[in-house]
Amino acid sequence: MAKDIGIDLGTANVLIYAVGKGIVLNEPSVVAVDTKSNQVLAVGSEAYRMVGRTPSNIRAIRPLKDGVISDFDVTESMLSYFISKLSVKGFMAKPNIMICAPTNITEIERRAIIQAAEKSGGGKVYLEEEPKVAAVGAGMDIFKPQGNMVIDIGGGTSDIAVLSLGDIVASKSIRIAGDELNANIINFLKTQHNLQVGERTAESIKIKIGSAYPDDDHNESLEVRGRDSVSGMPRSIEITSKDIYPAISSVMDQIVKAAKDVLEVVPPELAADIIDRGIMLTGGGALLHGVDKLLIDQLKVPVVISENPLDNVAKGAGILLEHMNATTTKKHGRG
Repeated sequence: MAKDIGIDLGTANVLIYAVGKGIVLNEPSVVAVDTKSNQVLAVGSEAYRMVGRTPSNIRAIRPLKDGVISDFDVTESMLSYFISKLSVKGFMAKPNIMICAPTNITEIERRAIIQAAEKSGGGKVYLEEEPKVAAVGAGMDIFKPQGNMVIDIGGGTSDIAVLSLGDIVASKSIRIAGDELNANIINFLKTQHNLQVGERTAESIKIKIGSAYPDDDHNESLEVRGRDSVSGMPRSIEITSKDIYPAISSVMDQIVKAAKDVLEVVPPELAADIIDRGIMLTGGGALLHGVDKLLIDQLKVPVVISENPLDNVAKGAGILLEHMNATTTKKHGRG
């Protein structure tokens, strides 16, 4: 019997959840390719270590952009590598795969995701919308006739949805999330401090001292090293949470606006449920300091950060697969 797997094919990370086992893989969505021979040299964590540190003939490629596939062949190589790494193939039949996508992708983008999963060694491949899957993974019971709201801030997209009776009632997906925060931090350091830093440094600044809420109690400082844009020489500066707050707030404002847009079109009964039950915050962006305070302040609704925000999508995909399997078994009279 194949172990069915749920895949969170993220712009920043790929997570795989095996039914009955939990999260079995969590690696960066990066592939290192030799541009001369087009050969894949490394995938995942090993490739991520090469980002910004490779000779000119080796490129570290992130094959997903804004939650969708921007390089099909590289995505397929990456998925094949991860699936074979789990040795799901070989001693087991092809696993059924549940894979997730942002709510507003095109039919062509949907087909590309399914095809990449099929070609990488999957059996039946199901595609489900990310906020629905994230809500299930965060422990929400979306199958009851009540309003559940989820805000999933990932690497490439922020997905916001209100769910009831197992389906999405209202949703919005914006291609603004963790990557945009990194880009803003890079830009901010370059324009304000004449310091050039790479993506990995920006990510590290965001995680260590980034804050979405101007909070007097939280003003951490960090020594940042990079290259002086004027002299071209290595240089280090000290920055604080308050220094980089403007770079973060411009991105967060757009996520808040998208959440308001969704709340404005929700039927009144479901809106009442949301006031009662609160909003579930998930995805890597949920770990940014003060993001819950910002949303409570702006949306006037309780906000809860899920227990393991990074795992929710992959876990939810696995749970939905189990749910589907159980339903099928019952239908065929074997339950």
